[in-house]
Amino acid sequence: MLSGSIPDSLGQLQNLAYLVLTRNQFSGQIPVSLCSLVRLSELSLDQNRLVGRIPAQIRNMKSVSVLRLGFNKLTGQIPESIAALHNLWNLNLSRNLLTGSLPDAPFAKGLPSILSIDLSYNDLDLGAVPSWTRNRQLSDVHLAGCKLRGALPNFSKPDSLATLDLSDNYFTTGISSFLANMASLRTAKISNNLIKADVSKMRLPGQISALDLHSNRLFGSLSRILSRYMEVVDVSNNQISGRIPEFSVGMKLKVLNLASNKISGHIPDSVSNLAKLEKIDISRNQITGTIPASLGTFLQLHWLDLSINRLTGRIPDSLLGVKALRHASFRANRLCGKIPQGKPLNIFPPIAYAHNLCLCGKPLPPCKSKMKRKMGQ
Repeated sequence: MLSGSIPDSLGQLQNLAYLVLTRNQFSGQIPVSLCSLVRLSELSLDQNRLVGRIPAQIRNMKSVSVLRLGFNKLTGQIPESIAALHNLWNLNLSRNLLTGSLPDAPFAKGLPSILSIDLSYNDLDLGAVPSWTRNRQLSDVHLAGCKLRGALPNFSKPDSLATLDLSDNYFTTGISSFLANMASLRTAKISNNLIKADVSKMRLPGQISALDLHSNRLFGSLSRILSRYMEVVDVSNNQISGRIPEFSVGMKLKVLNLASNKISGHIPDSVSNLAKLEKIDISRNQITGTIPASLGTFLQLHWLDLSINRLTGRIPDSLLGVKALRHASFRANRLCGKIPQGKPLNIFPPIAYAHNLCLCGKPLPPCKSKMKRKMGQ
């Protein structure tokens, strides 16, 4: 890794088209001399240790189309002069210490080429999604941790959005139809807000593949959430009730996180249709019934958390076939019988099996002879 200050002399390379210094340990301020690079197309200084303000002279970089300054320690306000960058389509200022707001006046007519914007996790206090952002034909909007409040905003051109991240804000309402008209949307993250809504009444775009709504105040059932195109669903830490819905053949689901809700009923046998499943977490619910043996057919499964439910019966031997499994927890259920012996189940600590009715065998104490006869062993 490179370290020290970014040399001022780089500003003398007047024909430079790309300056990418990502993932180093550069410190100090952004040299004002870089702003004289009028032919520069990309300036990527993200993931360093840069401090100070973004130079107002950045307006001189007329050719820049990609500006990535994220993951530094930059301070002060976002300079209005950025609005003069008419070729800029990708702006990433995330995870700095930037403050203030974004006045509409300079940005409303500026940045005509902008498609992707990331201002997440600064000390910005935007209050609402800026109107100049809502009225653009953007493909990617990342405004996580920007102190946004109230109802979710209306985007005037919602069909252009592919990725939307409004996590870690203070939104309270408006989610029921918010995503419905975003025909191109693939990823939506609106987690850790204050949204209270019935998930069974949510309208989702048909092609959405990743939905993260964890840590809100959602209630209702999951009947309309799990479409065949979904690959990632996280609705953990809400107040969702009802049963786990049936899974149809051909579903592409890879990650399913339903933890910390009020879901009841059993794990449906149709879970076997999730051939691509990599992670399932249904912990901290009210799930009953037995663990389906079909979970042992998921060759890509690396995370299985069934803890703190009301599951009964045995841990199926079929799970010994899940060689990719790196995390599993069965604790605090009503399981009984001998834990299947062998990898991967024998790599997990005793806590993964603790607080059950009568589980035994490594890593727990050996099964007693009466228990073996009782369980037919």
